[in-house]
Amino acid sequence: MDHDHHNGPAAGQNAPPAPRGGSALTPAPDARNHQAHGMDDEHMVHTHGQHAGHSVAMFRNRFWLTLALSVPVVYFSPMVGHLLGYAPPALPGTAWIPPILGTVIFFYGGQPFLKGGLDELKARKPAMMLLIAMAISVAFIASWVTSLGIGGFDLDFWWELALLVSIMLLGHWIEMRALGSARGALDALAALLPDEADRITAEGTETVKVSDLVAGDTVLVRSGARMPADGMVIAGQAEFDESMITGESRTVLRSPGDTVIAGTVATDNTVRVQVTAVGDDTALAGIQRLVAEAQASSSKAQALADRAAAFLFYFAAGAGIITFIAWSLLGSIPDAVTRTVTVLVIACPHALGLAIPLVIAISTEQAARAGVLIKNRMALERMRTIDVVLFDKTGTLTKGEPALKDLAAAEGVDPSELLALAAAVEADSEHPVARAIVRAAREQGLPIPAASDFSSMTGRGVRATVNGTTIQVGGPALLRELQAEEPQSLATTTKAWIDRGAAVLHIIDGHRVLGAVSLEDAVRAESRQAVKALQDRGIKVAMITGDAQQVALAVAEELNIDEVFAEVLPADKDKKVAELQSRGLKVAMVGDGVNDSPALARAEVGIAIGAGTDVAMESAGVVLAGNDPRAVLSMLDLSQASYRKMWQNLIWATGYNIISVPLAAGVLAFAGIVLSPAAGAVLMSASTVVVALNAQLLRRLKLNPADLN
Repeated sequence: MDHDHHNGPAAGQNAPPAPRGGSALTPAPDARNHQAHGMDDEHMVHTHGQHAGHSVAMFRNRFWLTLALSVPVVYFSPMVGHLLGYAPPALPGTAWIPPILGTVIFFYGGQPFLKGGLDELKARKPAMMLLIAMAISVAFIASWVTSLGIGGFDLDFWWELALLVSIMLLGHWIEMRALGSARGALDALAALLPDEADRITAEGTETVKVSDLVAGDTVLVRSGARMPADGMVIAGQAEFDESMITGESRTVLRSPGDTVIAGTVATDNTVRVQVTAVGDDTALAGIQRLVAEAQASSSKAQALADRAAAFLFYFAAGAGIITFIAWSLLGSIPDAVTRTVTVLVIACPHALGLAIPLVIAISTEQAARAGVLIKNRMALERMRTIDVVLFDKTGTLTKGEPALKDLAAAEGVDPSELLALAAAVEADSEHPVARAIVRAAREQGLPIPAASDFSSMTGRGVRATVNGTTIQVGGPALLRELQAEEPQSLATTTKAWIDRGAAVLHIIDGHRVLGAVSLEDAVRAESRQAVKALQDRGIKVAMITGDAQQVALAVAEELNIDEVFAEVLPADKDKKVAELQSRGLKVAMVGDGVNDSPALARAEVGIAIGAGTDVAMESAGVVLAGNDPRAVLSMLDLSQASYRKMWQNLIWATGYNIISVPLAAGVLAFAGIVLSPAAGAVLMSASTVVVALNAQLLRRLKLNPADLN
């Protein structure tokens, strides 16, 4: 690909970025085995929260085996037989099927909850795991006491234990399938580095592992290869694609004395680079650290269901203690034990285990149909609270590719002929700017003459012969080299273009400037609708970019954006999110580059554009499968609707407990109203059905971004 002729506008100006090539989206071939260290959805391991150390596959496998073991436990349960009006077969040993299989279920299926509950107890942060662990432990002990005939108690909870463990495993499996793994962001960053490098020695070139490089080594970086470490060019020059690091995809010419960054790609030539930093000292490693820190800071929030579970744990524990004391004082120790056990077992409603996971699963499915991929549950919950949406400019609000904006011809030159002439010269170039000029000429239906003898001039421009005349197209460097003077009227026009940050290319015949064209990053039509719709909902819209101030302000003015952060260094985007948060604002960050990753992880909600890099998508809690920024509105509507459903389900689940626990404790025993263990278990199952049906109502939500306003 030719990049030589686009050194952009005047010094200090940012030219419109070129489209993100495959290098920004796909790790280099020699980096692919880095991905082997990642984890797919079925083996995703969470490193924090109630799922610490647990994988999707683990919950799935335990659920299916536990469910299979639960069938005979339920069938041979005398209590279930009595409720459903059948008598289990009285074969020798059948009475021991529920205790034996129930014990296996308790230790095998219940192991994640027992371990999680112990961890929550040690941390003094009771939540869902401890509530489940308490219920199944009490049910296990009480059922064995009954099975062994100790004390004459009738507390056969084997079937309830089996169903509770099965349903809770199902709920956690559903939930984890809907969640993403923060670990993937660091794996994707690691994949940007090649595994090997060509080190130059006195004897020649040797291939070594990247880990063997040290500062001071000289490496050979071929065209199309990634930089293995940070360094300084000492021989040769090449256009480097730094989009995966800077987020701005315009290639940058790097010559002797210029610094280059690990993970970036030499696109057109081979250069020799002296290594200045390796391993943890590279800029890429710094971004990895920022991502890890931001993810750690954003993972501290407690989930809605865990808060409800914490309330129910204290409620159940308190009710159990009061129940035992009250019935003991009444002189009935057996009744005290029966009532207390019943309270503690039914205090963990099946509905609570499914309330949130079902909503998440259905929300995730509905969102996916609208092109919104939800990877993190907390992102779904937090979106409804957002005060400001911070958009990265390039590739998000804009298309990330240049488009011809204006054309000015010198006196006596026909503008249409000028554009056709420029297109003819650029026709053999694959550079994004060249494609933009050719595309504009074709859209206007102009006949493009044939050109010959095409050649590029590094850092200056391109030339070709058109109708027997040598025509050159290039930026300010070409003008200086040819000592060509712009006509005053043309210079006034191009200065205005440069002042607003556009890239300016001149079309030159010999030393005569025939005219000029301006190219700018094209703003998406959907961006205007997205910005206005967000502002209409009372949400502030901000924009962040590494582009020059005038470039950013031009886009912000066109879109009527509330606040602009321009000329932001890659490592500072994270700080801008923190700055907004320090004002008390809750931030949703929308971006697509590696340099956006720390900011995406730091924000309350990180939203990656699907055309962006793998790292940005791994760091974000939400991924927009397409490039339509209006999908942010879909996410907002879904967050509000799903949060309502979560609360409705939790109110139902906890409301059941608030009513059933006192009845099970016997507060109305004086009036002859007592909730038996069997009745409590049946009501618990009924509440689960209600919760499941209520969650299904989310399917009515319309999330097509094109229909939102």
